[in-house]
Amino acid sequence: MIGNSLALKLLADVMDWDDATATREFGWLRLMASVKYDGYADFAAGAGFLEALVDWMRQFDTSYDRAIAYRFVKQRLVYISTAEMHRVVEAFIPEVVTPYLRRSVGAECGLHPWEVWAANEPAEAFKSRLRKCLFVGLSDGSRIDVLRRSNAGRISQEQIIPMMNVDDAKWESLGEDLISAPGLDANSRFEDVFLIDDFTASGTTFIRTVEGKTKGKLHKFNKMVEAARRSLSAKEKVFPISENYSLHIHHYVSTSQARGTLTERVGALVKMLENRSFRDEVHITEGLLLSDNLPLGRPKPGLQAGGAVEASAIGFEPNRIAENEIDAQFIALCERAYDPELFRRLEKHCREAGMETMCYGYGGCALPLVLEHNTPNNSVPLIWSETGSEADPNTRPLFQRRDRHG
Repeated sequence: MIGNSLALKLLADVMDWDDATATREFGWLRLMASVKYDGYADFAAGAGFLEALVDWMRQFDTSYDRAIAYRFVKQRLVYISTAEMHRVVEAFIPEVVTPYLRRSVGAECGLHPWEVWAANEPAEAFKSRLRKCLFVGLSDGSRIDVLRRSNAGRISQEQIIPMMNVDDAKWESLGEDLISAPGLDANSRFEDVFLIDDFTASGTTFIRTVEGKTKGKLHKFNKMVEAARRSLSAKEKVFPISENYSLHIHHYVSTSQARGTLTERVGALVKMLENRSFRDEVHITEGLLLSDNLPLGRPKPGLQAGGAVEASAIGFEPNRIAENEIDAQFIALCERAYDPELFRRLEKHCREAGMETMCYGYGGCALPLVLEHNTPNNSVPLIWSETGSEADPNTRPLFQRRDRHG
């Protein structure tokens, strides 16, 4: 490790700061590195945020570009830390699941939601309904370990599926544990299924159509349920999910764009999906809904030093054109520093989404966002992509992304 002091000195040289500026900026950098950025999963002992920042800044040719990049990091970058993500996970059951169940049980009992816990009978009905919820993790980001720990004594281990890989034996085990739970009987089935993932930016990977075929996580889950139901039926076994269950899609963090896309696509899929296993009303929720103002947008011609650009580029609608100077300048920097090799490496994945460039991230989302365990590919690639060779890099990352597509 080159050490924070040396890293800061190198950064001051790269940025050409005078003593007064360096003193002011060093305090902020030390604070953010220790409180947040050094916790990024890809950083290792000896190579933390400050070291990465020095290396990242060195790739820019001019002091003008370096100043833009630093200003972006200081004023526009959004970093969700481990502690912050854990708070969102911990809030899922008490702030999303519990209110929904109280409304549902209250409606069944003819009570207001706040009256459900006031008498024994509806309170017991609530407990039974909670036990008949199945929680399904869709990826490593589902934080199932945190979900389990934060809800010990509230939900059972036997109503949680960490990943969408479930064999018949596991389905049978889930069913056996369910019907033997206190207050339940041999006719009990899971009535609510919650599909859980960490983050969505575009909303397109959950449901998408490729060459006329429906794909995505929701389609995959529906196929898995129907296949397991047929398989257990052939063995004269009972499938533990009810015939007409309520489906819930929950992301710990979501953009407003993804929320709108999911709502639209789920509504369309419900109408067209054959052998649909769930009810026609799908509940879409999130722990943290990011602001409409989060994306960098698109600079109006003349705002950026790199020259005018067409506002019709993929992912940027007229109402998302960048109005502020920081966004305009950084988008222009992204365009100047963009390496087409990134698109070639991810071409199959990109073309399935109708994309012609990765300059602004997957789906053209242009997010300034970093999650503690990985950087979304919907964020601007200038902060996460690495192209070229290690000996001769074309672009270097500030927060390197672990990409499963390339």
